[in-house]
Amino acid sequence: MITAIVHINAEVDRIPEVAQTIAEIDGVSEVYSITGEYDLMAMVRVTAYEEIAEVIPGRINKVAGVLRTETHIAFRTYSRHDLEAAFSIGLGESD
Repeated sequence: MITAIVHINAEVDRIPEVAQTIAEIDGVSEVYSITGEYDLMAMVRVTAYEEIAEVIPGRINKVAGVLRTETHIAFRTYSRHDLEAAFSIGLGESD
């Protein structure tokens, strides 16, 4: 699984609409309204690097109201949630 973190600047009066539209795009798992330099942050999770081009420049950047994006690709994941999920399906520390 490839994870991309996409920071998004949007037209201020359209932030909720832009966020909802982006959240409905296949490959986007979450969209957050955030503070700071950017208005939104989207988590994109796909199975192949080629799909990133389809999702981000191909779909997210074309959403009406998106002004600019900056993408960061995750190369390793550290998540308590992933560990909890593994233990819940029966994988132990020795597996």
